[in-house]
Amino acid sequence: MAQVQLRLSRETLEKIDRWVLKGKFKSRSDAVTTIIGLYEEQERTREFLKMLMKRSEETRRHPKSRSSLEES
Repeated sequence: MAQVQLRLSRETLEKIDRWVLKGKFKSRSDAVTTIIGLYEEQERTREFLKMLMKRSEETRRHPKSRSSLEES
């Protein structure tokens, strides 16, 4: 795994340290890695929602040409 240097506000670092002390994360590194993973998941969910909204609009416009999600 690669190692990087990170600049955070004192407030953010203190918040992460509190989470670690409360046992929510094993370490600062674990907190940052988990938070990035959650952000990536959120972005995938957002893209999926956009696709569903587009398909919903297409279905509304052309109800007889509906296709299954597997065909996308």
